[in-house]
Amino acid sequence: MKKVLLIGKRGFLGNYLNKYLKEQFKIKFISFKEIGKIKKTIIKYDFIINTSINKNYINKRYLKKYDNDFKISKMINSKETTYIFLSSRKVYKEKANIKEDSKLFPKTHYSRNKLITEKYLKREFGKKLLILRISNIIGYKKNSKKHLHKTFIDYFYENAKKGIIFDNQKRFKDFISVKKFCQLLEMAIKRNLYGIYNLSIGRKVYLNNLIRWLNRYNKKKIKVIRLREYKEGNFYLNNDKLMKRIRIKNTLEELKAECINLSKKLFN
Repeated sequence: MKKVLLIGKRGFLGNYLNKYLKEQFKIKFISFKEIGKIKKTIIKYDFIINTSINKNYINKRYLKKYDNDFKISKMINSKETTYIFLSSRKVYKEKANIKEDSKLFPKTHYSRNKLITEKYLKREFGKKLLILRISNIIGYKKNSKKHLHKTFIDYFYENAKKGIIFDNQKRFKDFISVKKFCQLLEMAIKRNLYGIYNLSIGRKVYLNNLIRWLNRYNKKKIKVIRLREYKEGNFYLNNDKLMKRIRIKNTLEELKAECINLSKKLFN
């Protein structure tokens, strides 16, 4: 059984991954603060995944002291360990049908920092590196205030509780459920993938549809505010490269079902 070190015990994504992956692999699940305690045994793991993040890495220009992945990598001296880096779709220029070789155009500290870390890890690990450029993840958080990185769901829920929904019928983005994210990552480990892959649903998800699914169980009277029409910010990631290697379902109907299920948790 493959051994996986999973770092990020306090976060939304780490906890979902732990619950899902422990059925398939031998998992050691720790917080970033605990990493020093296993420094001597870190070489025994086949895969290392870090979901933790420093708030300064999100909001400030790159410094190594803010980069948790850099710090973890410096403890690894085994050529047998594969490092899985969770990057972001934000490293790209926003447009439709973004492929792994599409133009890189990071506009924020967060996206620029992700790209810097990608380049460093490529030098450090060579072929023993899997970079996943991830789309917007949809999933339930028990307490979003504890999480450093706000998502579309956090903003949607905050507004929906106030009885407000912002809508634009022509606006589209790319989303993936946290369940599907875990499934795809599981298969990536089983297939021993390396290189760069987009991890997404791989098609347009119109925000008015997404909002309707998420609002299904909201009993509050809602005021819909129509946003002006504009194309900026529309995007989706092409996931053909990954899906050719991992042949599992990844459909809009599945995303819809996950959103409706999430609506139950948010509003019941």
